[in-house]
Amino acid sequence: MTETLDKTRRQRAEQLPLALSHDAAIGREDLLVAEPVSAAVAMIDAWPHWNAPVVILTGPAGCGKTHLANVWREKAGAEIIQPKAGAEAATIAATGPVLFEDADRVAFDDNELFHVINSVRENGHSLLMTARLWPMSWPVTLPDLRSRLKAATVVEIGEPDEDLLGQVIIKLFADRQLHIDDRIVAYIVARMERSMQAAQGVVERLDHLALARGTRITRNLAAEVLESFSTDDAED
Repeated sequence: MTETLDKTRRQRAEQLPLALSHDAAIGREDLLVAEPVSAAVAMIDAWPHWNAPVVILTGPAGCGKTHLANVWREKAGAEIIQPKAGAEAATIAATGPVLFEDADRVAFDDNELFHVINSVRENGHSLLMTARLWPMSWPVTLPDLRSRLKAATVVEIGEPDEDLLGQVIIKLFADRQLHIDDRIVAYIVARMERSMQAAQGVVERLDHLALARGTRITRNLAAEVLESFSTDDAED
């Protein structure tokens, strides 16, 4: 009876939403440089000596595009733009570097983005865009814009390897002011899906369970969380 009651209490505690925020460290010194992201990091570091005025970072969700974009924005003093009709993004681009994130998922006006690119070219400025897909897969109907996008420099961030995933997990816990044993990190990396998004999910769920149960993060807890992800995938 007592065991059943304890289990019920624990399950309810685990379902409580946590009103905690975790500020990620997103400075240049916080970048994790490994093979999948090395080309993108080198491109950010190379600014303002880019070979082309327009650079596009592509890669899967959670791969670090936003982190890199924020580093570049701070370095270049860039303005964030949304190339939509009436937004005057091209006018902003005439005054200095500009950043447009999630270009393949945020609705933009073909003509306005075309004018933005022309503006940075004519005024000697830079445009950085981020996207999950390569620009040739974007829903572009204006031939002139498609031509401009073909001329852009595209840098792809690859899927993370085990070394990078391990670094990411350690960093995500550090962002939450938590230390995790390297052996537990290795255990997780060897059994998880190879993606940044999965790493974020595992860390969030581990932190949630550890707080709900008032315990430290152990190998058994990690195994339970990894099993829960396998169950979720099977149900999908």
